[in-house]
Amino acid sequence: MTLSPARVPGTGPGSGPAVRRLTATLYGYAFLDDFVLLYPVYALLFSDTGLTVWQISSLFCLWSLTGVLLEIPSGAWADAVSRRLLLWFGPLLTAAGFTLWVLAPSYWAFALGFVLWGAKGALGSGALEALVYEELDRLGAADRYGAVMGRARAAGLVAVMAAMPLTGPVYAFGGYPAVGLASVLACLLTAATATRFPEHRAPAGEAKDVDACRAGPGDGTGERLGDGTGEGPGEGLGDTVSNTPGDGWARTLRAGLAEARGNRSVRGALLLVPAVTAVWGALDEYTPLLVRDTGVAESAVPNWLLLIWAGATVGGLLAGAGRRLGTGGFAGLLAVSAVAMAAGAWVRTPAGIGLVALAFCGFQLASVLADARLQDRIGGTGRATLTSVAGVGTDLTTIAVYGAYGVIGSATTHGAAFALFAVPYLVTAALLAVVGKGAGEKRTGGRRAARAARTSGSRARP
Repeated sequence: MTLSPARVPGTGPGSGPAVRRLTATLYGYAFLDDFVLLYPVYALLFSDTGLTVWQISSLFCLWSLTGVLLEIPSGAWADAVSRRLLLWFGPLLTAAGFTLWVLAPSYWAFALGFVLWGAKGALGSGALEALVYEELDRLGAADRYGAVMGRARAAGLVAVMAAMPLTGPVYAFGGYPAVGLASVLACLLTAATATRFPEHRAPAGEAKDVDACRAGPGDGTGERLGDGTGEGPGEGLGDTVSNTPGDGWARTLRAGLAEARGNRSVRGALLLVPAVTAVWGALDEYTPLLVRDTGVAESAVPNWLLLIWAGATVGGLLAGAGRRLGTGGFAGLLAVSAVAMAAGAWVRTPAGIGLVALAFCGFQLASVLADARLQDRIGGTGRATLTSVAGVGTDLTTIAVYGAYGVIGSATTHGAAFALFAVPYLVTAALLAVVGKGAGEKRTGGRRAARAARTSGSRARP
């Protein structure tokens, strides 16, 4: 087992500055990463360029498939080299893609842009979660991970909502080129913010040597790797790069997958992430159609969408309190959210959208908690690798939901389709309730056995 770097005096649980610097950087990164003015209009850009519906759909599939193919390799890479480097480099890929879209709009330019965007997502997925968790753990604040990531996701949703009203005026001023320029600028600012992330961990290629040097009674007193502040010589983007990146990549990939095979709790957490995250994440793309199906005017659709995104934002902010939920409480959260989504979508009235917003609040909270459970259960060096495995599961499930929705949505109303997609959440909630009940019975049996042993011991004493 690889030892964590020694904690630095003055940076423990009671020291706020180091944690505040990490979280402020994270929230700024999350906000800028989603503050992209192209989001509300890129489908219109594709259509105005002359692309057919089939071609636009193929671009979305290419986007998702890029993430699937690169997710695990990039996660292993993040465990072998500097995670901060990947978080810095990824937004530059997206900036290049957006530049292609507005300077040379065509199907193949859009396709290349989506490949670059998908690569950026793969580079950041796993690397961000692993960096934040391990830095919080180093500072003695790992228990704050769920709340911190919940606020980060909320910051991203706030950025989306802030970008929407700005897109219209910018488009009126300079058309797609102006919107694209603003989006590229946001990507560059995101990359600049990523350079401020602290990162202190043993390079993958040196982990075994560190364990050997620190074995025995002197464990925790060895020389630490990094200066503990994120400043000075250890601040550079390559300060945690392995000397043998190719070998380190393969080693971390094998180690991460081995932990998933050998640890049942890790496997369960890996399955829970896509089960909770994928369905509502895919349905989010269809919420405009659901809202329009309620009979509201086209001009009012964005306002109702803001209500749904506000619900998801609140869900992220509740993650700190949600950490207190046990398995049974988590199952109840999923069940209530599923019923709210089914009821709100089925009535096909604007009032029902409020229930859908409540459901998305619950699903966002559940998604953050599922990620936190996974991070808590990972004990080896392949944290980013395993997080990326969960990301692949989410991507594959999302693609399946897209395909299923295409069939179901064509045969019935959008409200009925949303209601039907609540069923997987009810099934997941039922399975979690059974697991929670079994775990509770084991704990009760263990306590009874302990009391019986104490009673027997006391009777045996003279």
